[in-house]
Amino acid sequence: MSIEGKSISVGDVVLNVHDVGDGPAILLLHGFPDSNALWRKVAPLLAQAGYRVIAPDQRGFGESDAPRGTANYRIEHIVRDAIGLLDALGVDQAHLVGHDWGAVIGWFLAGEHAERFHSLTAISVGHPRAYANAGLEQKRKGLYTFLFQLRGLTEWYLSADNFARFRKWVRNYPEADHWIQDLARPGRLTAGLSWYRANLRRVLTAKHPRCSVPALGIWSSRDFALAESQMTRSREFVDSDWRYERLEGLSHWIPLEAPDELSRLILDFVGQIEARGRRGSDTPNTGG
Repeated sequence: MSIEGKSISVGDVVLNVHDVGDGPAILLLHGFPDSNALWRKVAPLLAQAGYRVIAPDQRGFGESDAPRGTANYRIEHIVRDAIGLLDALGVDQAHLVGHDWGAVIGWFLAGEHAERFHSLTAISVGHPRAYANAGLEQKRKGLYTFLFQLRGLTEWYLSADNFARFRKWVRNYPEADHWIQDLARPGRLTAGLSWYRANLRRVLTAKHPRCSVPALGIWSSRDFALAESQMTRSREFVDSDWRYERLEGLSHWIPLEAPDELSRLILDFVGQIEARGRRGSDTPNTGG
């Protein structure tokens, strides 16, 4: 299930992109096992507040292309998709919001292409270095990522008996039927798992770019996959303003469970940055 959008060719893939509203751009990036439908309750609120909201199905998900081969899901390709999408839409700079793998991609975008982004809002997943350095709680919560490395076996394990183990893994979340409808299509479960197979080693062991744009980290207390420390320690890798918000009683899927509260946090954060930019542009140039 995706939010219907327009098809945009970006490099070697065609992406389904929901593009709505006018004003400063906000790019919304989802993760696994979602599509841009993750943002269906958030996007209208941001658009109503005066922003242009751009929410693609990332490669391998929703109605976007799902190229075969694990290598096609390396972070560098997905980062290139985001930059190419902004280029195709004529957007020079945007605010960046990511959830789950979308947050991971957001940290790389904010580090490697800071000139294209005013800010980063990372939901659930902290800076990759903070994730890699996190303690025992995160290691325990993240064990499933190693299961996902088992090609073929994981696909069978998750999809058997009408995706019974997948339903258990997502705690029988109400969105599960929509996810399964997407993942049951030929090659789509493998495409989603390829994000883990192509990138887990890099996330855990590689040197990662620091974030040089203002960053907001948001984490929820009932997240089954992510510990709080991997988000709070992200401040160590941010060279600009850092803000942290803890949301009580919510699971991993914050955009679905608390769209009003999440939108309020995003709008407050990006609004402050927009106001700061306007004040800066009004400052007289007194240079010689």
